[in-house]
Amino acid sequence: MTTALLVVLAVLVVALVAAFLLRRHFLLSGLGAVTMWLRAPGAPRWAVGVAWYSGNDLLWYRALSLSVRPNRRLCRSQFQVDARRRPTSADLSLPNETVILTCRTGAGPQELAMDLSTVTGFLSWIESAPPVDR
Repeated sequence: MTTALLVVLAVLVVALVAAFLLRRHFLLSGLGAVTMWLRAPGAPRWAVGVAWYSGNDLLWYRALSLSVRPNRRLCRSQFQVDARRRPTSADLSLPNETVILTCRTGAGPQELAMDLSTVTGFLSWIESAPPVDR
C-alpha cells in the first residue's frame, strides 16, 4: 500500500512540475512577453512575473503560479509614470540593471521593475495609447 501511495505521489509531483514548466514556456514564448517585477508602493516584497502587451492592456502573470489567468490587468490609457529610479538597498531581490517605475494606474499606485532594455519599449507602448474621450 505504501509503495503504491509513493508512486502516485511521485507521479503527481512530476505532473505538477511539468505543468509549471509548460505554463512558463507558454508565457515566455509569446510575442510581446517580458519579465517584469511588480509591487504596490510600501509593500515589502517584489513579485516576479511575465507581462504581455495585449492591445490596450498589460497582462501580468505571476511567475510562481499555475494559474492561466493574469493576476493583474492594467489598462494602457490609465497609466501615468510618475518617477523612475534605480534599485536601492531596500530592493535586494532585483537585479542591478533594472529600472523601477512608480506609476499611477486604474488599479491604484504600482511600482514596476524591468530590465533597462525593456523600459524604452514599455514607455513607447504607454505613450502610443489612443486618445481617451473624457
